[in-house]
Amino acid sequence: MALLLLLLPPLGLGPGPASAQELNLQSVVRGNYDLAKVWGDWYSIAMAASDVRRIREGGDLRVFIQKIEGAAGGSLRFFFHFMLLGDCVEVALVCEKTERSGECTLAHMGDNRVVLTETDYNLYAAFHLHSVRNRTQTRVMALYGRIPELPHSFLHRFESLCRKHGLGPQHILSLSTQDPCVLDRQ
Repeated sequence: MALLLLLLPPLGLGPGPASAQELNLQSVVRGNYDLAKVWGDWYSIAMAASDVRRIREGGDLRVFIQKIEGAAGGSLRFFFHFMLLGDCVEVALVCEKTERSGECTLAHMGDNRVVLTETDYNLYAAFHLHSVRNRTQTRVMALYGRIPELPHSFLHRFESLCRKHGLGPQHILSLSTQDPCVLDRQ
């Protein structure tokens, strides 16, 4: 009988992905990051911005994560996609590693500093972007999941992280069902 119970989850008869994907604060990493563990496929779950227009439909920061890979010198290569004239377009951006753990810089449409604020490498990652473009500063938070949708506990956690960066609930947009290119990934 014990052997049968061990076999149930692999056969798909045990708890489904949603019940297995619960936020466990003991698994959360908030520093001394191993950036190789954030490599892989990701899905956009939510974003927040001090200028919400930039992350709304048609905004210049309305992008959806596909994957993160390693790049030369410990840097990160982010693969995003967005809609352009009705087509899904992919863009890859290299974020250059700095001396600070989990931080990298990106020279794209201004000066940008990206910081991994916390992660459970197997479930989610939260990033903070500080963008300066034409002397205008924008703060952006992004929540990425290893699966297309995460339970509400992750969204509540993200809202708390946003508040720490001066972004209230009115600045947050859910993206988990908004990705127009997600069908291309399945």
